[in-house]
Amino acid sequence: MSDAVAHPPEVHREIIRPEWCDYNGHMNLAFYVLVFDHATDALWNILGIGIDYRNRTNNSTFTVESHITYDREVLEGDEVRCTTQLLGFDDKRIHYFHRMCHSEDGYLASTTELLGVHVDLTVRRVAPMPPDVQARLGETMEAHRGFGLPEQAGRVIGLGPRGQK
Repeated sequence: MSDAVAHPPEVHREIIRPEWCDYNGHMNLAFYVLVFDHATDALWNILGIGIDYRNRTNNSTFTVESHITYDREVLEGDEVRCTTQLLGFDDKRIHYFHRMCHSEDGYLASTTELLGVHVDLTVRRVAPMPPDVQARLGETMEAHRGFGLPEQAGRVIGLGPRGQK
């Protein structure tokens, strides 16, 4: 299996800006969300449901749930790259997963698992995606099946038995 097939595709790269760093000297958690949002925008453009789609159809997507892991810090000036894996979809929802890695050193910095819904902006309600969008998602899903479920996907936050008093 070639490297291009063994790993989810890269969709976005970004340099960590000074104003994104906090008093601990690393990127503040709010800006991880921003970088992942930029990766989602890139993914939507690849899938044909980005800003052009919104302007043409008056349909868009809204994120309704997300879960982030912070695995290793990134610092001002570091470049990060985001890969994306489609985990599932139906006629109204898209379940996907981003990984953020340090571009130079390659380590996993953060992950996010997201659920988005397709929205008709005319009525601002969840609505089915058109067949061509569902077909593109189906093709992408087929290409991503071999990646396996990410270790961080489906996690629940809690202390477990030790943290119960």
